[in-house]
Amino acid sequence: MRSKGLIDAKFKKLLGFEPDSPDKMVLSAWKKAASSVCKPCWELKYCPYGPLVENSPLFPPTQKEAIEYNEYLKTSLKSGKSVDGKPLDGETLKLFRGLVKKFDSTQYAKTIPVAIQASKCNVFGHICPVIFAAEGFTETSEFRRTGRYIPFKTKIRVARRDNYFCQECKKPLLDDELEFDHIIPLSKGGSSEEQNIRLTCYNCNRDKLDKVEL
Repeated sequence: MRSKGLIDAKFKKLLGFEPDSPDKMVLSAWKKAASSVCKPCWELKYCPYGPLVENSPLFPPTQKEAIEYNEYLKTSLKSGKSVDGKPLDGETLKLFRGLVKKFDSTQYAKTIPVAIQASKCNVFGHICPVIFAAEGFTETSEFRRTGRYIPFKTKIRVARRDNYFCQECKKPLLDDELEFDHIIPLSKGGSSEEQNIRLTCYNCNRDKLDKVEL
């Protein structure tokens, strides 16, 4: 859902901004927060937040998604059956009728900016709480290293670790062909620590863009 349109006022409030905050300011602040941290499901391969995720706001459906769901409810009411063919009981029929009666498509945002969508929980659909915290702490006394600069010693360790092979296409690389790729892109909160750097060739590094490859 790429969009250059307005950010819905209700969605701004959900993210912690005033409803009348300028779109440009909201996106800039959100990108800054997201680039100083990283979703743990990307970096750690699991979520350490537990119940905190459930307390974080849910991503609301877009207007298009809400309309499609409302059409599903109306179809189910007409047929008396759910999508799997099972008959709807009395309570479900009452619930569906109430939802259809109260439905108002204008209460839903038409689009959600891609930069904000990236913070959606991959499993539950909540906004990842790490973005709201936006603190660059680690389990050591040091802050996580951000920014594009990669220390020379780190480059040497990565080159030796990856045995001078592109980690994407497996092509052997000469010294002047080494490209150092951020596994989790900087734009998505990836750090410049050794564990987030890998060797790639020029072509593979350019093809990746800002995708997260795990």
